[in-house]
Amino acid sequence: MALYLGLLIFSFLLTSLLVVPFINFLYRVRFLRRVQTTRDFLGMHSKIFDRFHKHKAGTPVGGGLLIIFVVSVLYALVFPFISFFGVFISSYFPIKEELNVLFFTFIGFGLLGLYDDIKKLFGFKYSGFFGLRLRHKFVIQWLLAFTIALLLYKNLGINFFYIPFVGIVHLGFWYIPLAAFIIVAFANAFNITDGLDGLSSGLLMICLFAFWILAGQSLDTSLSVFIALWLGALLAFLYFNVYPARIWLGDVGALSFGATLAVVGLLIGKTMALVVIGGLFIFEAGSSLIQMIWKKIFKRKLYTVSPFHLWLQNKGWEEPKIVSRAWLAGIILALFGLWLAFI
Repeated sequence: MALYLGLLIFSFLLTSLLVVPFINFLYRVRFLRRVQTTRDFLGMHSKIFDRFHKHKAGTPVGGGLLIIFVVSVLYALVFPFISFFGVFISSYFPIKEELNVLFFTFIGFGLLGLYDDIKKLFGFKYSGFFGLRLRHKFVIQWLLAFTIALLLYKNLGINFFYIPFVGIVHLGFWYIPLAAFIIVAFANAFNITDGLDGLSSGLLMICLFAFWILAGQSLDTSLSVFIALWLGALLAFLYFNVYPARIWLGDVGALSFGATLAVVGLLIGKTMALVVIGGLFIFEAGSSLIQMIWKKIFKRKLYTVSPFHLWLQNKGWEEPKIVSRAWLAGIILALFGLWLAFI
C-alpha cells in the first residue's frame, strides 16, 4: 500500500506541475469551449442550458488529454520496475492481456472523444473525415466496446457477473454483448454528467477510491497501480475543475473515463457494485433517456429540462450546491457498493 500511495502522490505532483502550462497551451491553440447553440439532443440542450452555461464559453477544454498522457507515460515508466522495490506483482489475469484491455479502453475512447472535441471546438462542417455524425460515432463506440468485451471474454476468460445474495452467474457468450452495453452506457452516462464544474470529476474520484479498495482486496497489482496513477492525476486536475472551473475534461476525458470505469468494474468482477458505485452517472443518463423516450412517444417533454443536474439549476439550486450534494450522494453509494461487493 505504501507504494500505491507513493505513486498516487507522484502522479498528483507531476500533474500539478503540468496542468497550468497545459491550460496556457490550450489558450494559445484556442482549444476553448464555444457558445453552445440551442438544440435538442436527449433533452440536454435548450434555452435553459444556454442561460446557465453561456458564461462558460472561453474555458479551456481537454483536461482529459493531459490525464490520459500522464497516466499512460507514468505507467509505462514505473510498472516494469516496481518489482525492484520489493513488491510482489500478482494478478488473477495474465498481466499483459489485462493491460492491453485497460489501455485500449483508456486511449481508444479518448481518441474518439478527442475527435469530437476537435470537430466541435474548431467548427468543422459535416464533410469528409470530420463529417462523422452522431449515429456514426455511436457505431464506433459499439465497435470499440465489442472489441473490449471480446478481449475480456477470450483473452482474460471473464464470462460471469457476480450478483450479491445470488453468487456468480456464468453467462457464456452472452457476456460479450452485456459487457459491451455496460461500457457504452457508462461512456455516455459520464459524458452527460460532465455538465457542471467538478461534478463528473469528483464523482469519478469517489468511484476510483472505492474500486482501489476492491483491487487491493483482490491482490491485482497492475490494476491497483493504474488506479493509483489515475487518482493522483485526477486530484490535481480537480483542483482546477471545481467551481469556477479553469479547465474542463472535454469529450476526450468524458468518453475515456466513463468507458474505463466500466472496464475496471468488469475486471474486478463486481458488476452490481459498479452499478451502485457509479449510480449517479446512471441516474443522470437515465433522466435524459426518459426525457427522450417521452418526447418521442408523446411529442412533449416530461419535465422542463434534462439531465437532472440542469433541472436542479432551473429550480434555483446554485452550481456548487448541486455538485457538493452529488459528491455526498456519491460517497453514500460508494459505501453501499463496497458493502455489496464484500458480502
